[in-house]
Amino acid sequence: MGAGLLAWCVATWPGVAEAHVKWFCDFNVASQPQTLQNVLTSQFAALSVLAVCILLIGCLVDQTPFGAALSAALDRVTAPIRANADVLVRAACGFFLIALWTWGGILLTPELKTDSPLIPLLQLGMAASLISPRTAPFAGFGIVGLYGLALRQYGLFHLMDYPIFLGVAAYLVLTCRPQWNVLEVRPLEVLRWSASITLMWASIEKWAYPQWTLPLYLGHPAMSLGYNFDLFMRAAGVIEFTLAFALLWTPLVRRSAATILIGMFVSATFEFGKIDVVGHSVIIAVLLVLAADNVTRSASIRAWRSLIAPTLGYGLALAAFLATYYGVHAILFGTTLT
Repeated sequence: MGAGLLAWCVATWPGVAEAHVKWFCDFNVASQPQTLQNVLTSQFAALSVLAVCILLIGCLVDQTPFGAALSAALDRVTAPIRANADVLVRAACGFFLIALWTWGGILLTPELKTDSPLIPLLQLGMAASLISPRTAPFAGFGIVGLYGLALRQYGLFHLMDYPIFLGVAAYLVLTCRPQWNVLEVRPLEVLRWSASITLMWASIEKWAYPQWTLPLYLGHPAMSLGYNFDLFMRAAGVIEFTLAFALLWTPLVRRSAATILIGMFVSATFEFGKIDVVGHSVIIAVLLVLAADNVTRSASIRAWRSLIAPTLGYGLALAAFLATYYGVHAILFGTTLT
């Protein structure tokens, strides 16, 4: 995503390790989040401006000969992943589903519990179906079914954490049954958007409920690099939101963002163990596929590589996600915004 963003992320790498807080700490999604007045501070504004500046640098680098050379290098390194993208996603999903079957009592992620003895059997059958592209759509529909069960049990707001599963389900169906792709949408774009939305939504949680992460902050002091808790959480959220937003941007920017996110997720597994390995296995595979994707966009979309478009796009996305997160929460739980 450009030298500036890479330097920023490497410098704060341990502080933004992508452990999902709901898997390790107590939480209550119905509780009152931090008010917008406490979120939208001068420190938050400064971090956001820095993020936009780094995003602009990435967009500028993307259009230079140096950017072209970086893209060519990425093409060479990721060629095997690009050639086997569908197999990689199916294999990751199979590993994930077998792990869920082994553990038992889990719908899709560690905090989504179930008492049904049939769910592990369904997960095992879904994993088996992924061996062949002909039967893989069964796993896709099964993921949608498990998501629906979790939605019924845990509610809309909680499941808004995980649109990545719906994106993976759509990818499995559309790649294995291209004749069903009546809208002629590129399956990889479905993956890209679902991953981006998932991570942007998760970043809002770092600002709205920083107290959920406090036990991890205290138990893993190396994560913070000595920063105080408030700055650590604001910066972690801004970094995650920026990288997630960048997945939707210009070719080198989005591929670099995917690569950095892979490093962050992998680094988290060393801190948080097998729960993190299993829980993030699918999104790591998705990010690998996105990092390998070298398809460029049309000339009309390439025109968005101006200096104004990234700034407006980032600002609108940030405002939209904050408004949606807090608005939906207020509607569902009656909490206050300010």
